[in-house]
Amino acid sequence: MRTALAALALLLAAGCAVDTAAPARAAARFHAAVAAHQDEAACAMLTRQTARKLPDPGETCATALGQLRLGPGGRVTSVEVWGDDALVRLAGDTVFLHRFTDGWRVRAAGCEPEHDLPYDCEVED
Repeated sequence: MRTALAALALLLAAGCAVDTAAPARAAARFHAAVAAHQDEAACAMLTRQTARKLPDPGETCATALGQLRLGPGGRVTSVEVWGDDALVRLAGDTVFLHRFTDGWRVRAAGCEPEHDLPYDCEVED
């Protein structure tokens, strides 16, 4: 019985561990694609809602993303995860992500804090 309880405790403890590496990698990949002007690849890393909202009528997501002046991503300085949502702070940007069955996708990027208000983002859903 003790062995079963110990195994259950280990499983529960493992389930409580928060994976911060995966959203950090997703944010870094997004910024790497933007920096390399791989705008279609960067658009594929956005949530569907964000990718639909970004372009103006008659524009593609890649064209709209390429016209933005997103700051450099840089190194990851902190990651916060709440369930299926994450905030990744990089040296040059703040990125919000959401976890889907196929991985983490960018909900908002080019974000700057606005004192007591929510973040102001260049790309958002």
